[in-house]
Order: sequence, then C-alpha cells, then structure tokens
Amino acid sequence: YNPEEIEKVKKAYELAAKYHEGQFRMSGEPYINHPLWVAYMLCELNTGPATIAAGLLHDVVEDCNVDLETMPFNYRIKRGIKYMTVTKLSEDEDKVITKKRYYKELLNSPESTICKALDRYNNLSDMPFALTEDAIAKNCAETELLLLPVLREAKEKWIEWSNLLYVLRTNITIANDTLKLMCKDKYKE
Repeated sequence: YNPEEIEKVKKAYELAAKYHEGQFRMSGEPYINHPLWVAYMLCELNTGPATIAAGLLHDVVEDCNVDLETMPFNYRIKRGIKYMTVTKLSEDEDKVITKKRYYKELLNSPESTICKALDRYNNLSDMPFALTEDAIAKNCAETELLLLPVLREAKEKWIEWSNLLYVLRTNITIANDTLKLMCKDKYKE
C-alpha cells in the first residue's frame, strides 16, 4: 500500500483510541480492543486500507457522538462508517423499522457490510461473557433475520468479495447457532 493509505489507517487508529479512551465493553475489557480486533481481521482478510480504517472507526460516530463530516477521511472511508451507524430518520420511527433499514443500507457499501459482519462475529463471541440469555437470544434473532440475509445478498452483489462474504456468513451462522443452543429456552424462531 502507498504511504498515504497507511497514514490514513494510523490516523483512524489514533482517533479510535482517543474517542474510546475510558470506555469498556460489558465484559470489562477496554472498548478499543473491539475495533482493533475488527481491523486486525480486515488486515488478515486483505480488504485494503479504506476498509481497515472504517473498521477502526465503525463505532465512533454512533457511540461517541462524533460528526462524520468533520472526520479527516476520504469518501470511501466515510461511506464505510456512515452505513455502519444506526440512525433514526425521525423520533417516531419504530425500532424494528430502523433496524431493517439499517441492515438494508449496509448494501450501499462493501466496506460497511464486511465491517458489520466482523463486528457481529466479534460481538457474538463475547456475548456469553457479558449478556443475559434474553439479550443473547435477541441478538441471535437479529443476526438470523436481518444480517445473514444481507450477507447472502451482498455475496451476489459484490462478486469480487463473494468468497470472503461466504466464509463470514458461514462462521457467523455457526457462532449464532451455537449461541441459540446455549439459550434454547429463550430463543424463539
């Protein structure tokens, strides 16, 4: 990669570390570990600097009240972050409608879709250590009903990413099914 792209990834890390400083996940670990894990996986999967930068910053706008437009990044990185951010269109918009719209909007950006898949995979891995069975069951249902169909559709839309999306969808399905078994009394299909 060229030095300018590497600098964007470094800047993304610096901003993520700054905005997530003092934040902790429900498991008690420093919050920055989560976007670092996502970015590490994006590196391993050779997705490129723009996607890695978006992975580092994927929770900054939503969780840290940072204005996306003020972030010093190009359109592709901002697009990756934008579609990873859940926003209500209006105060009276139903939560279910917001979530359905959010997942469909992931299909506007391969960076967003891949980052979201890794974000969910990491979150599924941490759930047994941090959430109640009810919360795990809700997340499993959301994964099955909303994310997995989007990943299937994305695989068809972006042929160049189809193998990666297939592997992510398969691994997420396995993790999700394992959690459903752990919470079988709470999970309703």
